[in-house]
Amino acid sequence: MRYAGLVAGGLLLASTIVPGQANALDARAELRNAQGQTVGTALLSDGPDGVWIETEVSKLAPGPHGFHIHAVGKCDPPAFTSAGGHFNPYGKKHGLKNPEGSHAGDLPNLVVGPDGNARAKVYAKQVTVAPGQYSVFLPESRALVIHADPDDERTDPAGNAGARIACGVITR
Repeated sequence: MRYAGLVAGGLLLASTIVPGQANALDARAELRNAQGQTVGTALLSDGPDGVWIETEVSKLAPGPHGFHIHAVGKCDPPAFTSAGGHFNPYGKKHGLKNPEGSHAGDLPNLVVGPDGNARAKVYAKQVTVAPGQYSVFLPESRALVIHADPDDERTDPAGNAGARIACGVITR
């Protein structure tokens, strides 16, 4: 009888924990190159103090590429300048290695393999998907941008990351 009570109690506890642990997709971006071809996707979900960004890309040049959340949710080809600068609600300097802090939109370089493909999961600590001042949606949506060159993670305003080669508007 005691065993049955423990099992029933354990099942009840499990049923209350599991739904709360679900990592539901909160947002996504379809990344397109200057020719309008889809080269990847990014899935965004809120974490405890930021956002998980899971990215999968193909058809890109091998090597490291700057990868950022940009302030404006527009991706007009071919240069994607419509996405504006990096999302920077805190007014910080550029670069994850900048001693004065970084833009909220600064992310680690996306490293593409020799086959032109990359998969990465990064954590952006200064943004949220949920509503709020640092949301990727308020007052407007943002964009994810991949650059041609690596981000040096220090130089203002964009880490010498070169041309914007892919862009995706973050949507629900």
